[in-house]
Amino acid sequence: MAELEVRVEDGALWLTLNRPEVFNALSAQMAVEIAELTEQATARDDVRVVVLTGTGPAFSTGADISGDNAHENFDVRALDAANRIIRAIVNLDKPVVAAVNGVAAGVGCSAALASDIVVAAESASFLLAFARIGLMPDGGATATVAASIGRARAMRMALLAEPLTAREAYEAGLVTHVVADDEFPAVVEKIVRRLASGPPLAFAASKKAINAATLGQLEAALEAERTGQTLLLRTDDVAEGMRAFGERRRPTFRGE
Repeated sequence: MAELEVRVEDGALWLTLNRPEVFNALSAQMAVEIAELTEQATARDDVRVVVLTGTGPAFSTGADISGDNAHENFDVRALDAANRIIRAIVNLDKPVVAAVNGVAAGVGCSAALASDIVVAAESASFLLAFARIGLMPDGGATATVAASIGRARAMRMALLAEPLTAREAYEAGLVTHVVADDEFPAVVEKIVRRLASGPPLAFAASKKAINAATLGQLEAALEAERTGQTLLLRTDDVAEGMRAFGERRRPTFRGE
């Protein structure tokens, strides 16, 4: 079974993360495929909107840091792949819908929040969990979250790594829709159909203008995050954080 299910239907390119056994954590190959397919959508006449969603109880818990000695295998290449996804979503001249069916954490949260329309199931949640393993937010979240809900709430999400429920995220202005779980598929389909049949030139111009007005610092944020994560990945704290994650225990950070 494919880790990323891909289908085009009625003008919509559906990218469905399909690793429910690991809560749709992104493998390196998945990250590359998502970025490539989103980038290629620009030139596809059969695609008017891109939809990113997941299977099972999670949208995506972000980068895959499972396994022994994960800190030795996780490096800046994973960050570059994640940032490529964010750039592809933001730069695409067509709407991108994140259909958040469950928990969105780490770069999964970052990718959802970089999307143009974010439809969250009532049971979904949003979490910048990086601090729990000794890292900082990436995937442009330092820009997109602050642009949506302000510095204070962005700091709370980043430093305390507290999850927001779908309802809290909606009330804070972080997502565009929150929908009862049993209505979620139908509402997503309705929104996707509306976008697929809408005016593509107007959508492209609107997206470009709004992003220019609100995400002017995104590129600088991506570079700052890359620099910060590169340094943090060399620390003992990150090694401890990832070991603790794998061992299901609370990490002990020493600032080393």
